[in-house]
Amino acid sequence: MSSYALYYYDQCPFCQMVLREMRNLPVQVELKNTLKDPSNRQDLIQGGGRSTVPCLRITDESNNVQWMYESRDIVQFLKNQA
Repeated sequence: MSSYALYYYDQCPFCQMVLREMRNLPVQVELKNTLKDPSNRQDLIQGGGRSTVPCLRITDESNNVQWMYESRDIVQFLKNQA
């Protein structure tokens, strides 16, 4: 089964848009605040190559990881998983 983690911070309007949409979806997404926990920011930079938020880390059944950065793309992807 795939797993999802959203890298975000509270003051980001694009992150807030994704978080609002997620409330209405039955998809489990781990939340990783990059300002409150610097290790989350470091993980994002190491894995995704940049510190831009929001970013959805998608780990599939084979442990392959994909990093998705655009808020609209993230929302559409999560809607498709519901």
